[in-house]
Amino acid sequence: MKTIQSIGIWGNTEKSQFWALLHPLLDWIQSKNLTPFITTRIREMATTPFPKSVQVIEKSDDLHHIDFLIVLGGDGTLLSASRAVMNYDLPILGIHLGNLGFLAKVMEKDLTVRLEDILAENYSLDSRSMLEGLFKKNGETISHFALNDIVIRNSESHRMMSIKVKVNGAFVGDYKADGLIVATPTGSTAYSLSAGGPIMAPDVHTIVITPISPHSLTSRPLVVSDKSMIDIQIVDQEEPFIFTADGQIHETLFPSEMIQVKIAKHRVQLIDFGDQSYFKTLRTKMGWGKRGE
Repeated sequence: MKTIQSIGIWGNTEKSQFWALLHPLLDWIQSKNLTPFITTRIREMATTPFPKSVQVIEKSDDLHHIDFLIVLGGDGTLLSASRAVMNYDLPILGIHLGNLGFLAKVMEKDLTVRLEDILAENYSLDSRSMLEGLFKKNGETISHFALNDIVIRNSESHRMMSIKVKVNGAFVGDYKADGLIVATPTGSTAYSLSAGGPIMAPDVHTIVITPISPHSLTSRPLVVSDKSMIDIQIVDQEEPFIFTADGQIHETLFPSEMIQVKIAKHRVQLIDFGDQSYFKTLRTKMGWGKRGE
């Protein structure tokens, strides 16, 4: 593991807890003779100026100067940060400002202890796969990335969609449904789970295809290899539809547009600790073993 010299801070600036925690965190970082980096949004939203010792991430290349990134917020904040830094192999420490999250698993009260663990090299990296969704729009090839999922749904109409799916060129079927979710193992506990998809441990090499409210009892989620190329095409409709990545990036497309989804080349590195367990988090979030209230 490399010696830590600088720490980046990314946060949900809409949360009051973020601002309450920011300056004590900056003080702690500098007390360890480390260089703190903040985003331009943090600088612009702050009500007081920062000292010159606090560096600002002005452009993407500045991420090369950061040894790891602290993300203060929730799982949604971590999703946006993951897409921003995925090309830089930058470890991410997720701090949940609220209830326990699947991704931001460290609670605010444990932040200093976990930072000390990192400086003492008492941590590991949990490598997570991402999806890449590609399509052509106005003659231009566009790609968007997602740590959780890519979702296809109608834009305004609530009518059923007919969604043709192929995997590695082989025809799978026409899903008659309200939409379609393609999720990573990380995203299997998000929208896909609420739509009836399976839970997949984050270290399995799979992708799940989950129809949203299918109009046939035989339309079930399908788990495929993460080496698969998934082709998606909307048929039998003229109205536009919505392509969504991680619920945060939205594109309006027309049925003539073919969508391809595959595993991205880059992965996200989440900082993990020996006393943390994915299955413990799963039990807590899902309430397994608890009596009904």
